[in-house]
Amino acid sequence: MDDLLIRPLEPYDTEAAAAVWWRSRHAPDSQVPASIHPELGVREWFADVLLPDGQTWVALDDGRIVAVLTLDGDDLDQLYVDPGAAGHGVGSTLVELAKDLRPGGLALWTFQSNTRAQAFYQHHGFADVRRTDGAGNEERQPDVRMVWGAHPERLESPV
Repeated sequence: MDDLLIRPLEPYDTEAAAAVWWRSRHAPDSQVPASIHPELGVREWFADVLLPDGQTWVALDDGRIVAVLTLDGDDLDQLYVDPGAAGHGVGSTLVELAKDLRPGGLALWTFQSNTRAQAFYQHHGFADVRRTDGAGNEERQPDVRMVWGAHPERLESPV
């Protein structure tokens, strides 16, 4: 991944970016619950919600989208790397971009089942501040809230 290009999501990217998201969520070794939305719905969400919001970036290797990052305010809302590109530093590069864009701090949710993601984010300085039973997410799966930097939730956390 020597020639990684990171840029904002463009209209012509939405299907390829949604495909990365889908493949990552549905990879055989994924620790993330499968999407409750059909693949077509995910593609529409990328085109109709994430694209107009303007807070989604894609990472390209040799012209092919290999990862997607979405920020929602100070939340790192989506970070998915194509399974074939995982382990090559793409996710780390996108986390560093998110930190640069939100120097005051970041927060994110990840599923408790996704221990690889938790270790990844801890490696990048994120800390657990809250765990839930999942009643507040679409998948109804237990999750964990993590924060980085001087995010207000870090300061409020008893952890």
